[in-house]
Amino acid sequence: MAVLKTHVALNVTEIDKSVAFYRAMFGLEPMKYKADYAKFDISNPALNLTLNLAASVQTGGALSHLGVQVESTEEVQAAIRRFTEAGLALFTEENTDCCYALQDKVWVTDPNGNKWEVFVVKVADTAPSKEVAPTLKKPCCA
Repeated sequence: MAVLKTHVALNVTEIDKSVAFYRAMFGLEPMKYKADYAKFDISNPALNLTLNLAASVQTGGALSHLGVQVESTEEVQAAIRRFTEAGLALFTEENTDCCYALQDKVWVTDPNGNKWEVFVVKVADTAPSKEVAPTLKKPCCA
């Protein structure tokens, strides 16, 4: 079977600032970089990420956030170091119960307001059971 790769295309208002952010996010250079376009071809996770220059960007909408799941807390810590070295504002969480899983994570926000998390799942399911009546509470990973 062929390798599948997710494609995400983001509208950005400042291509240079966005390229700098995604260099730090993924630790690599764009494979294509033009005045109004940039493409990151990422092998792990398999992602074709393009940045398209736009006059304006509506922050929010239906998108909650984006993320990259890694295999270890050490990889989360490596992302923290990369983000810190790039001068990015970040927020860390250790042993947080999010989406019914125990996780370590770091959050960063790109220049257009897209929130990204790099996280590891330490305990896959912290929920008592699906028979428990659902309650409206703070959104997961907000």
